[in-house]
Amino acid sequence: MDQLKTHEKIEKHAGWMGVLIAVAVSFGGLAQIIPLMYQAEAVEPVPGLKPYPALELAGRDIYVREGCYGCHSQMVRTLRFETERYGAFSVAGESVYDHPFQWGSKRTGPDLARIGGRYSDEWHRVHLINPRLVVPESNMPGYPWLAERLLDPAAIQSRMRVLKRLGHPYSEEDIEQAAQALSGKTEMDALIAYLQGLGRHAPKGG
Repeated sequence: MDQLKTHEKIEKHAGWMGVLIAVAVSFGGLAQIIPLMYQAEAVEPVPGLKPYPALELAGRDIYVREGCYGCHSQMVRTLRFETERYGAFSVAGESVYDHPFQWGSKRTGPDLARIGGRYSDEWHRVHLINPRLVVPESNMPGYPWLAERLLDPAAIQSRMRVLKRLGHPYSEEDIEQAAQALSGKTEMDALIAYLQGLGRHAPKGG
């Protein structure tokens, strides 16, 4: 009987009810999140995977900045019709050096997880400037201005140093050589390099 009265008091007191709901949700959330954090730390890179070279890293930042992930996922599901079209299904070890990763379910355009090497650099260049020249039915916008903007090597070097502190195995030599690797390169060059690297170390099969 006392328990029923206590329960009734809590239900009628909005403040206490709110606090207790928050506590319950917090415990439930922590019970789900904490194990996943430890699991993420245990994920090993797939064989051959290394941190993005400077040009690809710059391209990845442009890919995120322009919102490409809003229409293109980078995640092949474990479904037969997916693997037959795109190749081997995605595994966590492919995204160890992605912050943030580009997994998702949104596909206004095709998945890009295995796009690397499927088309030439020139195809990508034309496609990014005017997609309908190579894919007439495409509703993707063009990005011609990327061919006019030069990269900022200092900004990419700074980003590499931050990623190094997060655990990416960049050496000081890698960071120093980034300036030379990015000299005279445009944002278009960087984005194409990033796209051409996608799926390069994907698991075999599919």
